Amino acid sequence: MTDLTETHHVPAREARMVALAAGDIVDVVNTHGGQVVDTWAFPQDAPGEYMSMEHSRILHYRMTFRPGDVLCTDAWRTILTFMEDTSPGVHDTLCPACCAPSYEIFYGHEGYHDNCADNLRAAFDRMGRNPPRIPTPWNLFMETVIRDNDTLEDNPSRTGPGQYVRLRAEMDCLFAVSACPQDLIVINGTDGVPRDVELRVTRAA
Repeated sequence: MTDLTETHHVPAREARMVALAAGDIVDVVNTHGGQVVDTWAFPQDAPGEYMSMEHSRILHYRMTFRPGDVLCTDAWRTILTFMEDTSPGVHDTLCPACCAPSYEIFYGHEGYHDNCADNLRAAFDRMGRNPPRIPTPWNLFMETVIRDNDTLEDNPSRTGPGQYVRLRAEMDCLFAVSACPQDLIVINGTDGVPRDVELRVTRAA
């Protein structure tokens, strides 16, 4: 680790946001394995613009992204480059962030449940920024897959301890992740227990 590398701990069930400059590299590290990580990026120069799964899928004309691909915003601007992946390589691009109503609608949960949408809002609050609409995240390490060209199927994440995805910022942006608090279905590993993750940021300058 060099003097230009910094580590940010993301507690289980919570989110963290870091400001990246163009050229900075961030590793999203699955510290204990099995943890789904909702991931977003927002340009610093354009409030309301966001990394878009819909636009990025059409940019590559497929459902998933591979190392070497760029990800773009809803204005078709390149915001991140997907550089490296040491995990099994399954990352969902379809599912919206879990939110308080979704736990009731899909799972019959009564009362409040921690969720990624509110986690992102809290991360913006801590940065002193106004929370935006909640875009569909890039759900790193999440094994929600398409079966028979039609049906979505949830499986436990197979990502191992210490495996990571490496991304490079292509513009100044706010980069946010949420260690998903989902514990009512088994997506966060075979035991379904949310765990903490880590961001390793290597500054370009």
